[in-house]
Amino acid sequence: MVLVYQSHQQKLYNKPMPWIGIYIACASLLCILALVADLIHGLRNRKLWFPCKYFTLNAASLTVIAIAIKLPMDLSNLNGNVGMDAKFGSVCFMCTMMANLLPSLATMDNKELVANIIALGVVVITLVVNIFIQIYTGVLLYSEYDANVLVNTRLTSYNTFSLRNVIYAAISLGPLTLLIIYVCSALAILKCKEILESKYQAAHEIALKDHGLEQPGRLLTVEKLKQHVNNYRVMAETGSPQFMTACSATTSASGIICVTSTAFLFFLRIPNLRYNTSDYESDYKWSMLVILMIQLIGSVLGTIAPVARCFATLRFKLSVKWLWKQVKAMFSTSSIMWGQDTAQLGNYKDLRPYVLQLQEDIEFADKTLKAISKSVNHMIRKAEKQEPQNLMKLLAKSRGFEGVEKFDSRRVESVVSEEYLNCWSLPLVTLTSIAMSLPNIHKKTVDCLVCGVSEGLVYVKLVEKNLNAIDDHVCIQKAAKTLWVEVEVYHKWLGNKLPKPKPRVNTPGQILQWLRDTAKDMVDKVENMDVIGRNDNSKYRSICANSMYLITRTMLSYHENGDEFSQEEVFAQLSSMIADILAACLTNLPQVIAMKCHTSAIEKREANVQAATRLLGETTKIINSLQDRELPSLNPDELAFIDKWRAYLKNPYP
Repeated sequence: MVLVYQSHQQKLYNKPMPWIGIYIACASLLCILALVADLIHGLRNRKLWFPCKYFTLNAASLTVIAIAIKLPMDLSNLNGNVGMDAKFGSVCFMCTMMANLLPSLATMDNKELVANIIALGVVVITLVVNIFIQIYTGVLLYSEYDANVLVNTRLTSYNTFSLRNVIYAAISLGPLTLLIIYVCSALAILKCKEILESKYQAAHEIALKDHGLEQPGRLLTVEKLKQHVNNYRVMAETGSPQFMTACSATTSASGIICVTSTAFLFFLRIPNLRYNTSDYESDYKWSMLVILMIQLIGSVLGTIAPVARCFATLRFKLSVKWLWKQVKAMFSTSSIMWGQDTAQLGNYKDLRPYVLQLQEDIEFADKTLKAISKSVNHMIRKAEKQEPQNLMKLLAKSRGFEGVEKFDSRRVESVVSEEYLNCWSLPLVTLTSIAMSLPNIHKKTVDCLVCGVSEGLVYVKLVEKNLNAIDDHVCIQKAAKTLWVEVEVYHKWLGNKLPKPKPRVNTPGQILQWLRDTAKDMVDKVENMDVIGRNDNSKYRSICANSMYLITRTMLSYHENGDEFSQEEVFAQLSSMIADILAACLTNLPQVIAMKCHTSAIEKREANVQAATRLLGETTKIINSLQDRELPSLNPDELAFIDKWRAYLKNPYP
């Protein structure tokens, strides 16, 4: 009875094992999908050294990898050929993943690099130790097939058997060898970053001098911005630590290990297998074959990127000899031919000062610079198709910058005890709220205004984030951001429905008075609160209500002579003010684009330049539309603040 009970319990314990096998297979498939995503990304961007974008070394990927290589971690005996091949297949799969992950080390800062290398080391050492324990005890390299070889064959067959086991043992050392390569690469990356950083700073100074980004009273043209973006794209790509790592000797070595281990397993064992029912006697049952096939496919597919990197390295090194031959050939040809080549090379000579490289004796080919320039132009053209059309229609209503001064009269005193600075976004949200409160305006017209402001606030926030990141402004910007969600999504202003559903409140004067009084009441409630009772929400309501009070009081002052405008006229006046404020704010876009090109973090430079390129494409028409406007005689830094604009427009100075 005891034996029957124990047998029954063992069956219950083994019952979920096939599903655990499927779990392992799914983790392996997830790794393969990430590898394929990187391959597609490299092909689409014509980066045949295949940078790591989706499959990178981090806590998440290490967790998935640890699940995918569970089989060789399992010290139990997996009967049959499938079990042995699946375990060694997992080791080869691990080599493939490590070879593909190596360039991602360059995307990390020093702290992340050390942490991830240590975490990977724990996984790899555990894997190798477990494999060699199984080899030493004989449970891994001994199967029914091997027993038949030892019993029924001669010494030559035994020697073949031993050689095969030696090869399997060598495959098991692959992850450990790759770990050593990882450590060496990490040390090299740290030094490479220092060299590239010093060269980047020198090129950065050249870029600032060449294009005169600080010119008071002048807006940078789109052409100059394109050239500026081109320069920084060359700096980012040629000085990319990941590119340097992908083209290094250590990466080539990892690719060779990956290909060799997979080739040995594939050609030595897989084609000769004849699986039968006895091969599935392990607890994992049929799921073992699923794991083996998925990981084998992943290993074969993952030879692509490491091999491509080997060829990229070879081409990179051979290009020096090729260039030397071309130079000698040039001197031997006629002066006419020399002149033709010079003309062709001259197209990209302006980009050469921005090429960053570790070895000065290697000169980048014009083909490379041409490819970088083409990619920039392609990205700009693609982004131009996503230009904000509603914003362009709204900006067309602006003829100057008068609205920047007119929306808030200095004769109107604030009703809050604490003085708040102005920012670009809060007046825009407040003015739009007033426009939405006019009930007789056609819904389509109001929606068009709201869409235009919504599109404009995307760029306004970029200006504020990059140029107005001062504590006194940040709290106002946060209040505007929160208020805009309420206005755009719920058509409410601090809980009040827009427009107010009361027939007696219908004329523009009455609506402005209602908004003014509502705002005054909210401010009074906050001001009368005990200091202890105030919180972030009360401060937010105070900021928004004070803005509404000042603007509505200002607009009411325009009608003090008794003239009553129609709702359409008030809406047009509000739209014009909004357009003027947006236009004034967006004159800072060239400065934002230039700033986004440059960042102190070497790992983020390429992504930042790409973001600046897309922003330039989206805003090309906006910048062109503002190009002919006369800007205030302010320093570029002052143009980023609405209060500086208001002070200048009130008292212009030469």
